[in-house]
Amino acid sequence: MAPIPITIITGFLGSGKTTLLLNLVPQLHAANSSYRLALLKNEFGDVAIDSQLASSSAVSGVQELLNGCICCNLVGQLSTALAELRDGVKPDRIVIETSGSAFPATLAIEVNRLARETGNYILDGVITVIDVENWKGYEDTSYTARIQARYTDLIVFNKWETCDERRFDECLDRVGDLEVDVAWVKSDRGRVPVGVILGIDGGLTRALTLTEDPTVTHGDGHGDGHGGHISDHHHDNHHQSEVEVLSVTLSGEPGTAVDATKLLALLNAAPKDEVYRIKSVLTASSALRSSGEDESATSAEPPSRPDRYILNWAFGRWTFTPLDTQTAEHSSSHRTVLRMTMILARYGGAKWTKKLETGGFLELENNEKGDLIVTNVS
Repeated sequence: MAPIPITIITGFLGSGKTTLLLNLVPQLHAANSSYRLALLKNEFGDVAIDSQLASSSAVSGVQELLNGCICCNLVGQLSTALAELRDGVKPDRIVIETSGSAFPATLAIEVNRLARETGNYILDGVITVIDVENWKGYEDTSYTARIQARYTDLIVFNKWETCDERRFDECLDRVGDLEVDVAWVKSDRGRVPVGVILGIDGGLTRALTLTEDPTVTHGDGHGDGHGGHISDHHHDNHHQSEVEVLSVTLSGEPGTAVDATKLLALLNAAPKDEVYRIKSVLTASSALRSSGEDESATSAEPPSRPDRYILNWAFGRWTFTPLDTQTAEHSSSHRTVLRMTMILARYGGAKWTKKLETGGFLELENNEKGDLIVTNVS
């Protein structure tokens, strides 16, 4: 049996990784209606959100790795997760979508190791998605963002349509400063032709070995690219120093819904330099509009019963996607009015915990009494 090709999609928080993936699915099915694409999704926090979005979009099978990073403290679960997808879905390809803070080189090395030991997989390549509009800001402060752009086979420049040509040129120059010669392509609002993304035969990352991992250190804690061991302490510190993660639960009686007006106030108020991502699965009693969507685009008639929505917020823009009623909801959010993950800039956890607990942003509609719990899970 031929080995299953694996594509790794990485990129900083809010860059558009899931959008890129979801735009591949209809292209694959148009070419071959029986094509089976499986997704292994790593998410910050303890709520499966993007993976539920993928499950609603004709992805053949999904596995989640929650509340940790796939390239460090969850790397030991990679072999089991891939085997479950291989045996349960029998996919033509597996896509691994990392969290926004993952080091792609470390993950590529582990996939290469499993490929050599089992013969069941082959690393096709690593794709890094860069948000042109916001990369200049987080590239200055994020070591991870620079590593993601350096250790990759292809860079996809996303969200460039909202910028002038000078901003794109600055972004291109800063990638050039990393002293790498990597192919790149501009997306069309998150869409790239499937032939560009898949089957790239990524020689750079397929050749990566432990000695080339940027997180490798010797006993003195300094990496020189000539062997050694992966320093979990060094690696985990980068994750912990760059972001904080809040897990939010709003519960209430069956049939209750989130106060949409107050939720939208939160989405409009969250500053881009403090809040990187807001993701949620929630119940609403009326149709919810994505940012920039005209009121006439949604029905004026409220649904006959409360509906479930997936919220994705990044850098001041957001989308609400109805949860497919034919797809079983993940246990991390099932039967809860709202489950939310907020990914914040470092040192923002205490401030935003207080804002959520006292600001009146997350409440039930009609003044129903609900229980709000905010936990820092960083």
